[in-house]
Amino acid sequence: MSNKTILAIDNGTQSLRAIIFDVHGNILAKSQIPINHYQSPNPGWYEQNPSYFWDTLCLACQRLKSTASDHFSNIQAIAVTTLRNTVVNLDVSGKPLRPAIIWTDQRKLEETQPLKGYWKYLFKLAGLNATLENFQASCQAAWIAHHQPDIWQNTHKYLLLSGYLNYQLTGEYKDSVASQVSYIPFDYKHHQWAKPSDWKWQIAPISQQQLPELVKPGDLIGQLQSSASKATGLPQGLPVIAAGADKASEVLGSGCLDKHQACLSYGTTATINVTSQTYVEPVRFIPPYPSSVSNAYTLEFQIHRGYWMISWFKDEFAHAEKLLSQERGVATEQILEESVADIPPGSDGLMLQPYWSPGVKVPGPEARGSIIGFKDSHTKAHVYHAILEGIAYSLREGMENIERRTHQKISELYVSGGGSQSATSMQLTADIFNRPAIRPHTYETSALGAAINAAVGIGLYKDYEAATSAMCRQGAVFKPIPGNTKKYHKLYQETYKRLYKRLKPLYKNLHTIN
Repeated sequence: MSNKTILAIDNGTQSLRAIIFDVHGNILAKSQIPINHYQSPNPGWYEQNPSYFWDTLCLACQRLKSTASDHFSNIQAIAVTTLRNTVVNLDVSGKPLRPAIIWTDQRKLEETQPLKGYWKYLFKLAGLNATLENFQASCQAAWIAHHQPDIWQNTHKYLLLSGYLNYQLTGEYKDSVASQVSYIPFDYKHHQWAKPSDWKWQIAPISQQQLPELVKPGDLIGQLQSSASKATGLPQGLPVIAAGADKASEVLGSGCLDKHQACLSYGTTATINVTSQTYVEPVRFIPPYPSSVSNAYTLEFQIHRGYWMISWFKDEFAHAEKLLSQERGVATEQILEESVADIPPGSDGLMLQPYWSPGVKVPGPEARGSIIGFKDSHTKAHVYHAILEGIAYSLREGMENIERRTHQKISELYVSGGGSQSATSMQLTADIFNRPAIRPHTYETSALGAAINAAVGIGLYKDYEAATSAMCRQGAVFKPIPGNTKKYHKLYQETYKRLYKRLKPLYKNLHTIN
């Protein structure tokens, strides 16, 4: 068993990574290829040719074969995890009909039809018209059917990116239950396609025949087909095991299986997730997403533009730091990290609300980002520090909401994603949450989660408890500093939690004008 390896494919927003793990969760080899060629034919649109993702996957595998042949030859199974809510239209021969619409896409369908039957009255009585309108406007299938009817007419299969890559690998139109996070007719409670009477079928003009067969995480999707074997260099017949979407995989890869454990993901979208064996809505009428553990759920609170804000800050304000990083041969984030070393908790009275992109229900479709408390002594380092604090404040609010819904206190915080590599982020997280902030032993928790699915799927471990015990470990632990915790608690309770309520009327005015 010691020589056996697992290949995880992690197709994120900014790069694709092909990673070989051993059975103890250690990275043996890694091939990472940036993804930066998104198309934007109109403002706010984000698309990419689906074959670009597939070609990138194949290139990453071929590089692994050439640089780590021994580990490559010991691969026992492959599992794929991808970014969520990215859709692909395929014709009857399995060829893409149009570019994939990426999750960051902001196009909206202007013309929507009222629901038929009793559904419209139920939404009105529940006060959920805004939630319904967002689903209607954001449903990519409805937009394509309305604006590109010829393409929709010829759409044989409508897949998420995970389903497309699994199809390319196996030739099977199958996808993991744990990847179904999108504007599609999915039943989040029972982890199956919605019943014919469900309101989602009225909005998304999809037939069930256009959707893939659903497979539980850890189950077999299929074997690697001949064409994929030639393209990737992997052996034909290799088992392809169902994994989860990126956030669900991060939770599993961090080893968070119990309700008292939370996984913070400091990625492009920042989230806090808790695994639950029972169906609990983390926010009323917003469902929990499928877990990478079969028949379980992940309760999620998200900041849509989380650590994306770091990239935004670098592009807009950190030109000098970029030049210095090139001179020193280090990452720009390292220079920024050094610049905030002496910024005190609370950023000298500067506070940021990180709603650069609004949510469905929390904080609300009208929300905007805000920064308050500017003084003439503030620098851009204070703004950078306030971004980190604002994201942590918002996720603490999400944690408290999840605790209320589950009646379970969260005592352990595992932090993954790019932001987890920042010592400043980790320390202020511990201080703001007043809980130890734990780094998993590897930064690549999403890929590790997929590898765990594969390891259980082919029987290397009997269950997920055994697999996470063997493949997940704690790395550095950042403990709360009492003085900082006291100051952050006061700022959080007396200022941050009051911000949104005070600013909401102004946000609504701006939303209406826009």
